[in-house]
Amino acid sequence: MNRDERQILDAFIDTIWIEKGLSTNTLNSYKTDVEKYLNWISKNALSYKNLTRSNILEYLAFLFGQKKEGKTVARNLSSLKAFHTYLLQKGLVKNNPCEKIESPKFVKSLPKSLSESQVENLLEAPDIDSFIGLRDKTMIETLYSCGLRISELVNLELIHVNLRQGVIRVLGKGQKERLVPMGQRLVILIEMYSNKLKEEKIGETSNYLFLSKNGNKISRQAFWHRIKIYADKIGLNQSKISPHVLRHAFATHLLNNGADLRVVQLLLGHSDLNTTQIYTEVAKQRLQNLHSTHHPRG
Repeated sequence: MNRDERQILDAFIDTIWIEKGLSTNTLNSYKTDVEKYLNWISKNALSYKNLTRSNILEYLAFLFGQKKEGKTVARNLSSLKAFHTYLLQKGLVKNNPCEKIESPKFVKSLPKSLSESQVENLLEAPDIDSFIGLRDKTMIETLYSCGLRISELVNLELIHVNLRQGVIRVLGKGQKERLVPMGQRLVILIEMYSNKLKEEKIGETSNYLFLSKNGNKISRQAFWHRIKIYADKIGLNQSKISPHVLRHAFATHLLNNGADLRVVQLLLGHSDLNTTQIYTEVAKQRLQNLHSTHHPRG
């Protein structure tokens, strides 16, 4: 990738950041996808200025040749479409070679989830007599009972939590806000944890809710490490557990217990109902298993 292409890529990322308000992780995905694409163009002595539909199909075939899954190739194509739309708008190209290319079909894998008893066991694993244990239990309970993303959890600020009204104001993808109700268990836990912070004088100047013992905002990686410790403690296969699995469990358990799909959509902060729809498959699978196990005609 030459200097000109690097400048165009940086300008493209700045533009979609300003126009769409995308998260850092999403912007990094766009940048990685387009960067890889521009490098491929250079290696094949091509130029982004006069690419054809055949060139794009050739690149997608290259990705499949690297054993990339259909979902990954579809995401790359989406990034390329956005990039070429940007080039067209800026007058840098005369046509969009990606325009009429359909995304490759792929089978959506069902999200991993946990049973309600597994979640209960995980919640009982931390020792709440210690600051770290109480913080970890509060974080796990917040993830599970509110269905937050891990990034939303670690970025929670004190002003986002209203214990009196029992709601959390969550800043999700694209800086979209949503209000999520808290159960009484979580309210009590956050009160206990907040009192512990004051007792031990941890993070007195910090705006963030969940802190390390040094008073710094806890990182995603640090919390992921803590969850693995508790999974090991209760004998839960670590391949089945992650912070995001608790979000999946939140959605699945709500649907299993009769919640409306649109309510779950609002609580999860999904802009598209189709994104939430996959959880109905998880719930349906569980119902089918229950039917085949317990029904005389199952």
